[in-house]
Amino acid sequence: MSDTKKGDVVTPNSADQIGAILFACNINAVRSAMAETMVKDAFPGKIFVDSCGVTPGIQDGFATAVMQEIGLDMSAHQPKSFDDLDSGFYDVIISFSPEAHAAAEALTQNMDCATLYWPVDNLANLTGSREEMLRAYRHVRDDIRNKLSIYFGKPIAGNT
Repeated sequence: MSDTKKGDVVTPNSADQIGAILFACNINAVRSAMAETMVKDAFPGKIFVDSCGVTPGIQDGFATAVMQEIGLDMSAHQPKSFDDLDSGFYDVIISFSPEAHAAAEALTQNMDCATLYWPVDNLANLTGSREEMLRAYRHVRDDIRNKLSIYFGKPIAGNT
């Protein structure tokens, strides 16, 4: 039995051991989309990376803007659900919400795939000025980037 707790960032023995990774959250517009973009940038052509949501949302302009600030373009991202996935095989699924983690565990019930839950703030009902909104989105972006950097053992994402 593992000593890790939900939310722990457990590192693989090597990024070379991960061939396919899926990121999941509620609507696939912010957290999972950011993570997908960061990992694709960090490991171009080396890791198959995808993302999804429990229910697909719509593209989020604030998420696109804060990713552009670090030199990453996610403007072409189209949110999708677990039902819309092109692949049925992943080495690991990392979820950013309890709902997505439950869906990931259900999906992997009969497959050899690790499921990890990393709690990251949900910005769905965020209100405030444009600058307050951008500050919250930057915090989420940086939280995901830090978790990914620990997980992969190398700096992740962009030209900050």
